Amino acid sequence: MPVQSFVYNSAPQRVVFGAGSLQHLAREIDALGARRALVLCTPEQRPQAERIADMLGAHAAGVFDRAVMHVPIETAREARDVAQRLGADCAVAIGGGSTTGLGKAIALDSGLPILAIPTTYAGSEMTPIYGITEAGMKKTGKDFKVLPRTVIYDPELSMTLPVGMSVTSGINAIAHAAEGLYATDANPVMDLMAEEGIAALGRALPAIRASAQDAAARSDALYGAWLCGTVLGNVGMALHHKLCHTLGGSFNLPHAETHTIVLPHALAYNAAAAPEAMARIAKALGKDNAAQAVFDLARDNGAPVALRDIGMKEADLDVACAHALKNQYPNPRPLERDAIRALLQDAWEGVRP
Repeated sequence: MPVQSFVYNSAPQRVVFGAGSLQHLAREIDALGARRALVLCTPEQRPQAERIADMLGAHAAGVFDRAVMHVPIETAREARDVAQRLGADCAVAIGGGSTTGLGKAIALDSGLPILAIPTTYAGSEMTPIYGITEAGMKKTGKDFKVLPRTVIYDPELSMTLPVGMSVTSGINAIAHAAEGLYATDANPVMDLMAEEGIAALGRALPAIRASAQDAAARSDALYGAWLCGTVLGNVGMALHHKLCHTLGGSFNLPHAETHTIVLPHALAYNAAAAPEAMARIAKALGKDNAAQAVFDLARDNGAPVALRDIGMKEADLDVACAHALKNQYPNPRPLERDAIRALLQDAWEGVRP
């Protein structure tokens, strides 16, 4: 089959991958030309953040441990002000998407360079996409100013990620690659990375559930997350991501779990309109049906498969549907109100596609 026309832009970003690569942190801070780093984390990851600060010694400006889901604008402003007060000239974000998102919000406002150290499989560290929640609405945008300049991937840091969070975080990453395969601005480089990323996570997640300390599986999962995050950062997303931003930002649902639950239904919605993408997703997961393969990967590895099980009220589904239809965006299948409402109902009930 002939290669279709495409445009491919590569982003200037440094990736350091490998077990034990955290040891290179000081070197990477120096390479940024920075001298005082503010370490960002969630309250739960304060011990890891303090370890980072100890490693940096005099080059650590302090620790800010208030990162939370969906980046409330008030938290972003507070972190920016702390960075200015402490004289920080860069930020080190250790954790998952919440912490990386906070770093991006600071960078958007101040231009402070970010070094990301992911401990989950969210993939946010590879994208110029940011999200900030204000007055109950999550607003997203794209600006290369927020792309972390350097990313240190150390699989050893993900060993303590609970199995449940590992599975939902991994399927969240698969969502980036899956939608990248039917993006309007897709290209052959991203297609290859998407399929490889989905396959790596498809192998890794059952192995992690079998043994949380499986070093090879942890490395495979982080490798897959890097690939899927790169896809997210390079091509546009569609219905699935719009629905998840709506559900997460407006109803405060947990990010990775929401992606895990919605993805099979979004794929089923788009299946007939994007057969080649579905075939590649199914092949990567070693199955015949993309939507069912993702649903089974979640269910069989203990992840939630119903929105009602993570706090979504059935009475809010109409509002969610209305939000999802508010702004038109590219998607393989046209956005149809009744079909999207049915999609949300199936996701709420946890029906296998």
